[in-house]
Amino acid sequence: MRRQAGFTLIELLVVMAIIASLLTIAVPRYFSSLEYSRETTLKQSLAVMRDALDQYYGDTGSYPESLEALVEQRYLRNLPVDPISERSDQWVVLPPPEGVPGSVADVRSGADGRAKDGSLYAEW
Repeated sequence: MRRQAGFTLIELLVVMAIIASLLTIAVPRYFSSLEYSRETTLKQSLAVMRDALDQYYGDTGSYPESLEALVEQRYLRNLPVDPISERSDQWVVLPPPEGVPGSVADVRSGADGRAKDGSLYAEW
């Protein structure tokens, strides 16, 4: 009697169990790395916008009236997208100290939630 080539049910179940075991290790690390990369991107976007605000103030002696003014004056190519909220119109602007001209001296994220270190995104 001739045996047909192929896999038995036991062999397929063993392979599926091995794949499931590998996925239980890899998937949490993948999602953790995605969250870490979003937080890093948010920190970098805030640093770039704050640097552009400082350069604008250094060049003109006043802060811009809006974040869009940084784009219009070519200090930024475009407003970055907040990677947490995935929107570019949710940045929270902070006014300059009393007596300093302009409207935008600092910028923060408008995203809700906490970072992996427990701090609020809105406080960065």
